[in-house]
Amino acid sequence: EDYAFNLQTALFEHVLGFLKSNQSKQNLFFEIVIFVRQKTSEMHAKILIIGACGQIGTELTKKLRSQYGKDAVIASDVRKGSPEFVNSGPFEVVNALDFNQVETVIEKYQIEDVYLMAALLSATAEKNPAFAWDLNMNSLFHVLNLAKAGKIKKIFWPSSIAVFGPTTPKDNTPQYTVMEPSTVYGISKQSGERWCEYYHNIFGVDVRSIRYPGLISWSTPPGGGTTDYAVDIYYKALSDGKYECFLSENTELPMMYMDDAIRATISIMDAPKENIKIRSSYNLAGISFTPKEIAAEIKKHIPDFSISYVPDFRQKIADSWPSSIDDSYARKDWGWKHEFDLESMTKDMLEHLSENV
Repeated sequence: EDYAFNLQTALFEHVLGFLKSNQSKQNLFFEIVIFVRQKTSEMHAKILIIGACGQIGTELTKKLRSQYGKDAVIASDVRKGSPEFVNSGPFEVVNALDFNQVETVIEKYQIEDVYLMAALLSATAEKNPAFAWDLNMNSLFHVLNLAKAGKIKKIFWPSSIAVFGPTTPKDNTPQYTVMEPSTVYGISKQSGERWCEYYHNIFGVDVRSIRYPGLISWSTPPGGGTTDYAVDIYYKALSDGKYECFLSENTELPMMYMDDAIRATISIMDAPKENIKIRSSYNLAGISFTPKEIAAEIKKHIPDFSISYVPDFRQKIADSWPSSIDDSYARKDWGWKHEFDLESMTKDMLEHLSENV
């Protein structure tokens, strides 16, 4: 679809060159351009993003709207986000735990693809385990059952490296390995993976998933995850010139820049159905680093930056997770490849944040 859009653009620009001398023909031509692009947008399946105001959902909504047009992507969340975001395209207030609300929006907009991004993350989930289980599991059941009933065609549901546990091999963690999660978040994600696979095998539901590592973004603040130190550290480096880290200096964790994560999310959904061989969730890797290493990279840009270490309850969570991930199945099956390393990510983060902090 990107290729078709680029081909249209090239053709339009070529034809426009022949019309420069005739204003009336130019006006007619522009009307045709607008009409064709509107129809191209309408041809793409309508998309619903549940949990669109979260860290990933916000970026995903923007990217999908830039590709398919704002009217093709319906954003929803339990409450409204910023006026700028809410007014950027269709938005609905939807409680992911309310089956009837979800079903109503799907029917209203004739949704075909659902991205279920609503969840309670690792550190936050430990403080409210019952609600975390309810939200993380029952929101998934709602969309799986709607797909089973034939009301939607395709689902994206994110899993996480939290599915792994203390008994999992920490280095280059393979796709298929021991999975004994020790957190509420990880338990719910592991259970969700099994249900996704079950609904695909038994009912033919086209559900696709990737195990996100820690995600880093300049556009949204930290959201309650154990890996969110790697977001907050950039904010504090610019605002305070120092950072107190809740993990120890040599705690290595798998991370990924948000640009790569969004690209992976859209890529797996755009891949041909026959290429998706794993229906639980794919390992996904970007870069791995420690707090000490990210601090050293920041100091290249902010020489006076300092970091201290005061590990809290999140240290135990981090210690149960892998240090690095083997994502060879994702690379082989649907062509995944990350683009950002620690150096390029740090440069991009500081450039964007310096405009706002």
